[in-house]
Amino acid sequence: MLQARTIEIIKSTVPVLKVHGEAITSRFYEMLFQKHPELLNIFNHANQKKGLQQAALANTVYAAAANIDKLETIIPVVKQIAHKHRSLGVKPEHYPVVGENLLLAIKDVLGDAATDDIINAWAEAYGVIADVFIGVERNMYEEAGWEGFKPFEVVRKVEESSVITSFYLKPQDGGRLSDFQPGQYLSVRMDIPGERNTHIRQYSLSDAKGKEHYRISVKKESGMHTKDGIVSVYLHEGVKEGDILYLSAPAGDFYLDTNSEKPVVLISGGVGLTPMVSMLKTSAEKQPKREVTFIHAAINGQTHALKKEVLEAAADSNNITIHFVYEKPQEEDFGYAKTGYIDREWLKEVLPLKEETAYYFCGPVPFMKAINSALQELNVPQENIHFEFFGPASDLEKERVKA
Repeated sequence: MLQARTIEIIKSTVPVLKVHGEAITSRFYEMLFQKHPELLNIFNHANQKKGLQQAALANTVYAAAANIDKLETIIPVVKQIAHKHRSLGVKPEHYPVVGENLLLAIKDVLGDAATDDIINAWAEAYGVIADVFIGVERNMYEEAGWEGFKPFEVVRKVEESSVITSFYLKPQDGGRLSDFQPGQYLSVRMDIPGERNTHIRQYSLSDAKGKEHYRISVKKESGMHTKDGIVSVYLHEGVKEGDILYLSAPAGDFYLDTNSEKPVVLISGGVGLTPMVSMLKTSAEKQPKREVTFIHAAINGQTHALKKEVLEAAADSNNITIHFVYEKPQEEDFGYAKTGYIDREWLKEVLPLKEETAYYFCGPVPFMKAINSALQELNVPQENIHFEFFGPASDLEKERVKA
């Protein structure tokens, strides 16, 4: 428990964090990597370059400060971050290093305004927050199928669309696969020729559970001359069948509740369909009586991956409804329900707007903001809305904390 004086001081810094949060976290990462360059093997370099990681940490620190007297309200965000930490291999011994450099960054950015009382209060608060993370992550490590990164063979590689390729993965040692929940992801650790540091990326499992393989379906993000898509491009262009990829055990707190038979709506945009296909196929195989509405938005038929699998799942069930939306359909495209974008009025027409329906959506952040707003305007209860984003926490996470 934090002392009342500590809580008072931390809360007094909330307005300062709102203004200077990203400056503090940017300085923090500079200091951290200068002193501990080995940690560059864990962090996403592209997110660092874009400032996304800095913004995500600033949001987390701000939320922790604002809720320091009721930390239980940010437990959903803590669990989401803890899943990521476990999948990356963050351990308890990393937390003192992070705490030391975070306090130094606060002092460096705020100067004399960061009094001894403020630094001491944040040191005490950080210790409590770190203990929360360490405790949550300890349980996750114990429940994980294996420790660290395990070698898997690429037994099959399939081009699913003009931009998405699937990789079928089996343990190199021939061992059994660990179970996962439909919607979870794998972390892939890559040593790319010419790169000084290891790169780690998360990719959603895109097949139903209970198979003899894991499958990830990866979008090729950009050219090899940029850091943004270096891992996805290498997977597409450099990895072939028979190669070995190193994976950590499945993780993530965004997954279909398979203990429920309530109606479910799955909405995706672009490569955001990967966890949704896993959810759809799992529900079709394990819960054939469950009412499922599957909506996917793509640019056109060329970029639309896994379409055949989705249609096959629906063909075998009387309880699955499929809608495809193409932003710019081509002349040869067929089987889509709408041209343009998914909007509130169209959702109102096609959705089973029942009070008990659960809604899951995933895709680019602008897409998810639009879907989230549309569902709220349709009076969907916040507790029925579940989403996943690619990359560090976005503004949507602020809404999750408020809720």
